[in-house]
Amino acid sequence: MRLSRNTNQPVARNIKRIIDDNGLKQGFVAKKANIPEKRFSDMLNSRQIIRPCDVVAIAAALSVDTSTLFVI
Repeated sequence: MRLSRNTNQPVARNIKRIIDDNGLKQGFVAKKANIPEKRFSDMLNSRQIIRPCDVVAIAAALSVDTSTLFVI
């Protein structure tokens, strides 16, 4: 099943921005969040839903509050 393009858009956009702003690599963040790299990439490209437990793990990996990922 293909997801709507905007399913994860605000959260994914914020994750990408934080990764870029901090000069990190997606693979590094995925590993730190204990998420397989392919799945993490799929989440950031709206091919996989970002679940609440993923948000918590990703926020911890990025050292940000979870609410930071939901800013529009």
